[in-house]
Amino acid sequence: MSLITWTADKFATNVSAHDAEHKDIFAKVNALGDAVGSGDRGSVGKALDTLISTVAEHFASEEANFAKYGYPETPSHKAEHDKLVAACLDLQKKFHAGEAEVTGETADFVVGWLTNHIPNIDKKYGPFLNDKGVA
Repeated sequence: MSLITWTADKFATNVSAHDAEHKDIFAKVNALGDAVGSGDRGSVGKALDTLISTVAEHFASEEANFAKYGYPETPSHKAEHDKLVAACLDLQKKFHAGEAEVTGETADFVVGWLTNHIPNIDKKYGPFLNDKGVA
């Protein structure tokens, strides 16, 4: 079952590498939703770990471009990334310690974060990076 679908109208930043990364994140969110739906805790843990790793790599990729090209909104954008990473790492630690579960609400939180962050925050860097020749 698809929890989130990437569409160019809603999510394209017009930075091809980051758009491809976003599509991959969406696939990983959907895989997490499927794992949660299966009720298999091992599958949930694997999907959670994969999603968090993919998100961390994506954030590093965006932030590398921000640093390379002097994106002026880097501090506030990175702060948003840092908050999500902290929450994810806390959940991951608690999940693997048996102190928390990943539920449909968890997946809904991630979907909500993405559907807010990409159109309202990430799309702002598209024109800036495009002006620098990043496509």
